[in-house]
Amino acid sequence: MRKHAAAGRGFPTLLAPLVLLVASAPCLASWSIEDARSTAEIHGLYEIREEARGFVARENAAGRGEGVALDPNLKILVARCAVPLKTQWTPRSYGMTGRNVMVSCAQVAPPHKAWNVHVPVTTAALRAKHLPPGR
Repeated sequence: MRKHAAAGRGFPTLLAPLVLLVASAPCLASWSIEDARSTAEIHGLYEIREEARGFVARENAAGRGEGVALDPNLKILVARCAVPLKTQWTPRSYGMTGRNVMVSCAQVAPPHKAWNVHVPVTTAALRAKHLPPGR
């Protein structure tokens, strides 16, 4: 009898995290990179992605590829840049898989340090094959 009573106490303990997860699902599903805009302290991933897209569009127009910049890693958080962002192809020596655009900030307010964010690039054909329309 004692085993059954102990086992019964575990159910409420497991139920609480499950309820929290289900309740927060609509919030998580509704967040997108368009919501990740710059603030006074943070440089937004939306603006970083747009810089990468502009760079790739210029490269495509110059005949140096036909890529599409994807979203940067959504876990990244960087300080607001005090100077215009710079973009270039991520050097192969960085060991990244596939093509990436390196979006760089050379100057931020102290105590923060300069940063680089690597934005993955794919071909337009692969993007159309694997992503839903409108993304």
